[in-house]
Order: sequence, then C-alpha cells, then structure tokens
Amino acid sequence: MQEKKTRVLIAKPGLDGHDRGAKVVARGLRDAGMEVVYLGLRLTPEQIADAAIQEDVDVVGLDCLSGAHMVLFPRTAQLIRERGGRNILVIGGGIIPRKDIPALKEAGIAEIFGPGTSIDTIVEFINDRLADGANDK
Repeated sequence: MQEKKTRVLIAKPGLDGHDRGAKVVARGLRDAGMEVVYLGLRLTPEQIADAAIQEDVDVVGLDCLSGAHMVLFPRTAQLIRERGGRNILVIGGGIIPRKDIPALKEAGIAEIFGPGTSIDTIVEFINDRLADGANDK
C-alpha cells in the first residue's frame, strides 16, 4: 500500500506582490516528495482557508513581505480552524520581525521561517510535527 503524501498549500495573503520565495519553497517541498498546491498572489484569508479545506491539505504555508503578517496570518489560521481544519499545520515565512513571532505562535502559527531558511529545515519541521500528531486527520 502506498503511503499518503503530505499535502501542502502555499499562499500569499494580502496585497504583497512578491512571490519568488513562495515559489522556491513550493518547488523545494515538491522536490522533497510532498504534494504542493500553490495558490498564488493577493489572496484573502477567506480564500486561503476555503482552499485549505477543499484541497484537504495537511499544511498551509503563508508568505508575507508586506508587513501585514500580524493581521493576515492570525486571521487565516482562525478561519482554517473555524472551517474544520483544526488539524492543519499552519506555518509562515517572509520578512517577519523576531518580536512578532511569539504573538504569531500564540495565534496558531506553528513556526515562522525567515529569509535564508533551508528547504531541508522546513521539510524536517513539517515531517516532525506531522509525525508527532500535529495533524491527526
């Protein structure tokens, strides 16, 4: 029997128009054997939450370079939970000041990966968290 691949949704909430990093992460996760859905740019938290549920993903990766992460990341995580995705692991990346990370984690973002984080680090984090039961579907 074939093992289920980890399904990851990568999205850019808000008006941020820079998606190079998100595309690099999406490709790296795919190359690591994960199934990746890349939603693209300028999405609302509602659109991302709906897609996460519809696509039955294990992980949602949010990327923000615009400075709106303190509003967009928590709102997206909240909507995912409200719409039935309580076991979806939500991670974030982009230009996030260190002082903001504790509040983001309290809001349900499992981890923040800044510029220069290796794909291996992200893959290891996802695999470890899912193995620990962070995503019991």
